[in-house]
Amino acid sequence: MQNIPIHPLFAPLETLPGIEGRRKSLFQRLLGARVVDALLHLPSNIIQYRPIQSILQAESGENIIIEVDILSHTPSIQRTKPYKIMCTDGRHTFEIIYFNAVKPYLQKLYPVGARKIIIGKVDRYLSQAKIAHPDAVLDTANAQHLITHEVIYPLTTGVTNKCVQRAINQALSRIPNFPDWLDEAHVKQHGWPSWREAILAVHAPKTTIDLSLQSKFRQRLAFDEFLSHQLGLQLARQHQVRTLPGLTQKGGGQLVQKLLSALPFELTDAQKHVVHEIFEDMALPHPMSRLIQGDVGSGKTVVALIAMLKAIEAGNQAAMLAPTDILARQHAETIIDLVAQIGVRAAILTAREKGKAKTKILDQLASGEIDLIIGTHAIIQDKVEFKKLGLAVIDEQHRFGVEQRLQLSSKGYNPDVLAMTATPIPRTLQLANYGDMDVSIIAQKPAGRLPIQTKVINLDRLEEIVEGAKRALEEGAKIFWVCPLVKESEALDLSAAEDRFLHLQQIFETRVGLVHGQMKAQEKDAVMDHFINGNVDILIATTVIEVGVNVPAATIMIIEHAERFGLAQLHQLRGRIGRGDKPGTCILLYGKQLSQVGRKRLETMRETSDGFKIAEADLKLRGGGDVLGTRQSGMPGFKIADFVEHPEICSTLLSLANKEARRICKEDPLLETPKGQALAFLLKLFGRDEAMKYTRS
Repeated sequence: MQNIPIHPLFAPLETLPGIEGRRKSLFQRLLGARVVDALLHLPSNIIQYRPIQSILQAESGENIIIEVDILSHTPSIQRTKPYKIMCTDGRHTFEIIYFNAVKPYLQKLYPVGARKIIIGKVDRYLSQAKIAHPDAVLDTANAQHLITHEVIYPLTTGVTNKCVQRAINQALSRIPNFPDWLDEAHVKQHGWPSWREAILAVHAPKTTIDLSLQSKFRQRLAFDEFLSHQLGLQLARQHQVRTLPGLTQKGGGQLVQKLLSALPFELTDAQKHVVHEIFEDMALPHPMSRLIQGDVGSGKTVVALIAMLKAIEAGNQAAMLAPTDILARQHAETIIDLVAQIGVRAAILTAREKGKAKTKILDQLASGEIDLIIGTHAIIQDKVEFKKLGLAVIDEQHRFGVEQRLQLSSKGYNPDVLAMTATPIPRTLQLANYGDMDVSIIAQKPAGRLPIQTKVINLDRLEEIVEGAKRALEEGAKIFWVCPLVKESEALDLSAAEDRFLHLQQIFETRVGLVHGQMKAQEKDAVMDHFINGNVDILIATTVIEVGVNVPAATIMIIEHAERFGLAQLHQLRGRIGRGDKPGTCILLYGKQLSQVGRKRLETMRETSDGFKIAEADLKLRGGGDVLGTRQSGMPGFKIADFVEHPEICSTLLSLANKEARRICKEDPLLETPKGQALAFLLKLFGRDEAMKYTRS
């Protein structure tokens, strides 16, 4: 690769013509910073122009090519009025229209008596045809330059399609001949072209099929994009395993055995299998990086606790990071007293711990007096120091960014990292987001978990729901009542938690409580305590109770405007009930305007309680970017692959790329062979340059 002139592709974008001065920032925002980024800015549409003999043959809105004679000009008196040019196709007359016209320019372009070829879109007003601002005007002598279609690119304000086309054509002219990074047999098997053939073809589409992943040219480029991504992840993982020293954590098993004896239940086979995988990882001399997936109620927390005790047995400390104060305190209530019985010192640290109490916790963490800490973002602050952190557990990990996860793991000497999520992740997202992590799945729920009945009901029947709530309370039930908003909004005709609280308070008086994200932590805790242990039997809430809240007595979940929630959110909310010895009922209330997607969501919830099936359905309905509820947790920003339009093709290509990346890392881990050097170029091409440092470590 050293002898191939690839440098022009990685030159700054402004080295292309027409990208300078004030327009530079506009082009950079649209295309990227490098010349190669312009190549990866693919067309989004194609306009076909149909040659016709007479203007009467054209439909309104159709793009046409027609030969005309110029008859006359009617200049506009004011610039805001249209400038009209009358012409004829030999049988019928029609007008060419310009706004904000420059008279001398148009008179030179359309001299009276001249014969011209006009290319543009026809508009009809009543029976009169017009062409406003033609796309092209040619002399008949230049008919050889006639365009029959125009490629359209995604644009931004201030940048025209012609300017983008000119820049991309220049970028295409800089592509050198270089060896393919894919084996010839691999390319032939899928009927793909070379990368150079593919990139030239996608910028010259002939039909709308050429604009989608149904085209072999786009498929080849999408596979290359996936391969660069997967190879980058695998190189990072390989580097971690090969070069980063970690803590070998074996322990004697005494604390784990004491915990298992104290538990009122036995672990499921699925839990035992995941515990075995974790213990094997922790015993290795490099850091563990493992993700536990488990549906709501599958018992992830107890598995994480066992792992933390294993780290403590080995003479180290453990930390659990939770996304919300409510969830952190719920974990603390369960864990602190339980581990105290077996001689483990645990504490909680959130933003609520202040003054002397906080100082004491920080001192005990630094000295090693605290074995296990549970907390929110407070435990990743700079002032927090551990004596010897051996294991970092991250609960509901999709709520945290990569930077926050790194902050926690940087508190120790390359500690083991165990991430958990109750939102089942489709295999496609696993490969895309967690290719550098080992994944364990707890697919089995503990024995005794009762089924939850799900009903879909129109919001018009609210009075019936309230009457049903009265009957349920008489039988000793506790009820979650979820609303999409905190306060009423003029822009949105949706239920607000505060309004519903006032409404139900008139009926149920002090038996109704309210919790939402804008309340102070102490206020939320007080209401939650009354709901769990006191006289509050109906909890009006927003999605602040989506994750981790455990109230065994709660058997009913009512969700207003359920069609406005994502499937993953609905599944999480439904998982808050049915945790005791009584079956649960989830009531999904929908509003008047129910979209097709909203209807499909509610049908899916009614048909299945399997979180993995729900996750796959959510991926199809909402696309990769939002399937886990937050942008950072969705699909990485792929330029060519389109999971929304072609989820099946993308899933297949991503799986192929994952398999190929693993093979490459096994056979050529430092990318030293000629093929490896070509792969290094691929990484650079798609901006995965950071992966290169792992090949030189």
